[in-house]
Amino acid sequence: MENIILYAITLLLLLVSLVKDKGKTKMALKKAWKAFDNILPEFLGVILLVGIMLGILNAELISKIIGEQSGWLGVILAAVVGAITLIPGFIAFPTAAMLLEHGAGLMQIGAFVSALMMVGVVTMPVEIKYFGRKLTFARNGLAFIFCFIVAYIIGKVVGGV
Repeated sequence: MENIILYAITLLLLLVSLVKDKGKTKMALKKAWKAFDNILPEFLGVILLVGIMLGILNAELISKIIGEQSGWLGVILAAVVGAITLIPGFIAFPTAAMLLEHGAGLMQIGAFVSALMMVGVVTMPVEIKYFGRKLTFARNGLAFIFCFIVAYIIGKVVGGV
């Protein structure tokens, strides 16, 4: 029901924009389509990868690797995978939800998503180019440590390890 309301509001605002300035609205829609077109291959690739992963790894194996009983070793593994993976946020959160549904632990997913959003191993060369080696390593190192703080807090609040 909420989705229908949001779509209706979006459509209404689009119509208001169209009435107010047809040219700008068409230009905005073209830019939006281009952005969607650029994101779509990445989005489909990650969805395909997660689908294959969930097909190969059953809930029992996911639980063993990054489930609650995997403890801090699972948290470390999830944080490392998150740090070296480059996935946009709008894909990361549904991926995290799928992993949770298939037996992953909350602390482990907290570390995974935190590392995914804050640590950029893949993007380090670009970051070094613009910010320098020292700042890049300091920022990524602190962000990686923060992932464990997030996992610990989740564990204490929810009652994990």
